[in-house]
Amino acid sequence: MTELVVATKNKGKLKEIEELLKDFDLKITSLADYPDAPAIEEDGKTFARNALKKAVTIALYTRKLTLGEDSGIEVRALGNKPGIHSARFSGEKATDKKNNLKLLRSLKNVPSMKRQARYRCCAALVDRTKIVDLVNGQCGGMITRQARGKNGFGYDPYFLIKRYGKTFGELDPSIKQKISHRARALRKIKKSLQEYLK
Repeated sequence: MTELVVATKNKGKLKEIEELLKDFDLKITSLADYPDAPAIEEDGKTFARNALKKAVTIALYTRKLTLGEDSGIEVRALGNKPGIHSARFSGEKATDKKNNLKLLRSLKNVPSMKRQARYRCCAALVDRTKIVDLVNGQCGGMITRQARGKNGFGYDPYFLIKRYGKTFGELDPSIKQKISHRARALRKIKKSLQEYLK
């Protein structure tokens, strides 16, 4: 069985990726299984650069097929911030709660109709000799004024999908797995995986 290392310590992200790749005969591990793996500074200027850096660093360390992923939220009224800084938006000791509070404060005077946002995801599939694929996915929505729902993680309780009238925090996870930025990127990765595993 082929091992796929997901270059993350984020349990929420890992759970989503495991679910999206469940059709494959893969042993999925993460950085939790490689506690001595090198630390990766996410200093790229784009999601793609960060995703590639994670994938390449961990593929070279483990000598295994590796998936690196970088994602975040871009809010139009904030000039597409927090973007690549989404996980650290509120500083070094950022938590989901602190990040969301900063986001709401930043949008305090922005009217509901101007709170457009999009989640973006870039995923890189790398083995120790080559880049297998590099893909993008995105999902558009609006930022609510109050948290709604307990599902997901990060900015999910504030990210409203107009078509459903629900936030990612309220949506059934099975729907999120079809429409999210990560789902859209991973659908492309699945095709590359199929080719690679042949």
